[in-house]
Amino acid sequence: MKFLILVLDIGTSSVRAALYDSSANVLPATMVKHERQLTATDDGGAEIDAAEALAQVEAAIDDVLKKSAKIKGEIRYVAASSFWHSLVGIDKRGKPTTKIFGWADTRSRKYVADLRGEFDETTIHNRTGARFHSSFWTAKLLWLKNDFPKVYARTERWLSFSDYAGLKFFGEAATGVSMASATGIFDIRRNDWDAELLEFLKIKKENLPTVIAEDARTFRLNKKYQDRWARLKNAEWFAAIGDGAANNVGAGCLEKKKAALMIGTSGAMRVAYSGEPPAVIPSGLWCYRIDRTRIIIGGALSDGGGLYYWLKDNLRLKENDDQTESEIARREPDAHGLTFLPFLAGERSTGYHESAHGAVTGLHSSTDTIDIVQAALEAVAYRFAEIYEQLNDVVKTREIIASGGALRESPVWTQIISDVLGQNMSLPDTREASSRGAVLLALEMIGKIESIEKQETPKGREFKFDKKRNSVYKMARERHKTFYELLISK
Repeated sequence: MKFLILVLDIGTSSVRAALYDSSANVLPATMVKHERQLTATDDGGAEIDAAEALAQVEAAIDDVLKKSAKIKGEIRYVAASSFWHSLVGIDKRGKPTTKIFGWADTRSRKYVADLRGEFDETTIHNRTGARFHSSFWTAKLLWLKNDFPKVYARTERWLSFSDYAGLKFFGEAATGVSMASATGIFDIRRNDWDAELLEFLKIKKENLPTVIAEDARTFRLNKKYQDRWARLKNAEWFAAIGDGAANNVGAGCLEKKKAALMIGTSGAMRVAYSGEPPAVIPSGLWCYRIDRTRIIIGGALSDGGGLYYWLKDNLRLKENDDQTESEIARREPDAHGLTFLPFLAGERSTGYHESAHGAVTGLHSSTDTIDIVQAALEAVAYRFAEIYEQLNDVVKTREIIASGGALRESPVWTQIISDVLGQNMSLPDTREASSRGAVLLALEMIGKIESIEKQETPKGREFKFDKKRNSVYKMARERHKTFYELLISK
């Protein structure tokens, strides 16, 4: 029997929603997108009010239901992907005690050194898949505990945003292993909260969302939302999965030989496969879960498309996108002689240095704006190369699938990355890979498809690397590494 699936894609820069049919095809007329931004504070915050964030999700659902009012079919399931690493506290009545803190919130950075002094970071990293860094819950909870003790004391539970939304929609604070595994306080080998870290932070399992026992478990709306969304009254809701995990599924990257490279506001390179985490996780990578049988390993860059947009705004290139692209394509690789460190939003993979910041050297009187933009795009590619080398210590990738709005808008950047990595890449026209991934995983769990691994990888534009350009970039990477070492040593 034909049925429909409502999918939510909850990101830091937008909330998207749409209906899909039972064959994982999107119904284009139902697609909605609400753009937003987390509030940046002068001291390094990246936050949003919990009620505001929830209202954005509610509005997206309202809009899809309105746009699909004349579309026949029962909406039997709801699937969701949501941004990883978010944190919000709630009191005994379920009311927020804090804002929602995003991964880019660095106000807890001063406590990273304390964590590294208290624990053997390598041991914790190998157990939780996460280094000590302000993007994870370990540092954020320690910051809140020490700097806001009254708030910490009256907080009954700590949740990801998707868990908070679930609490409001279903009346239950529960989470899946996908969301839990990216918090930094979850044992990815045991699929449970990490006892040693919880003891150190003086919180109990009861202070965290309940980890659902089965990936296929579903939820139903409470009466308040049944009344609001009558068409979803009988729909079964799956627990949200991490947006990066959903992206890999949607891009068809679910085996060790395939890497997914994505640039949206930030950037990431990930390999997903069935099995257990590697015995030793490389120091520059993270390792999370898609579900109880699949893991995802990779690295994340804080500066991706956000850096490109920042350059366009500040160098006044916004109205000249095509001209900028064609001019960069015309120029030789690294001909500018600049070295750019792309850490305007800090560093995650591969060094996880909290003090890293953006910098550029080699400027001279003939330097122009295109030189600076080209150097920045090349520098992001160099950071991906660092991730790629560590990934290949544990898996041997032979194919790279690219995705993300920034790369679709800039084929030149995609070509630069291909040349730097020395690997051919494809860029499928899968504009909603995370949404598609959440749908495919839901269809597998209800038995509609046999396996998400057997779904075809969408075809796309091919980018073939150039050996001569790769040789130039290898030398430029060495200069980049030297400048990087100087920066982090300060």
